[in-house]
Amino acid sequence: MSEITLATFKDSPFGTEISQTDILEAFEFLDDWEERYSYIIDLGKSLPAFPESEKTAQHIIHGCQSQVWLIHRVDETNNKVYLLIDSDAIIVKGLAAVVLAALNTKTPDEISALDINVLFEKMDLMRHISPTRGNGLRSMIERVKLIAQNH
Repeated sequence: MSEITLATFKDSPFGTEISQTDILEAFEFLDDWEERYSYIIDLGKSLPAFPESEKTAQHIIHGCQSQVWLIHRVDETNNKVYLLIDSDAIIVKGLAAVVLAALNTKTPDEISALDINVLFEKMDLMRHISPTRGNGLRSMIERVKLIAQNH
């Protein structure tokens, strides 16, 4: 494990200040998918900085068309999982932000119990992203669920 502290992970607004409910509410106010894509991209711009030193093969998520890295820490005091995700593609950064809004700062049991597909259905997301992006999104979720299972 690297020298990145838990505080670095806790600086993320996703899962605390920005929740999946916030994203759904924003989606309801946006009229079309062009606006929704812009919103998703803006979410991605709000991702906390991802340490360059962690952009390694060990942290890459396979199954994504673009490069995506994920690291995590567990706060042993409250048993919550803290995640950082980054990508070299702007739309994927936004999709990662949606994942973080739903799964960051949750306990392993909460992560395991959450059916994130319900969120994606409410957003009508999978119909509006390419199949390869959808596969990458599922790969991100699988990695987070695996992290939860291992804790």
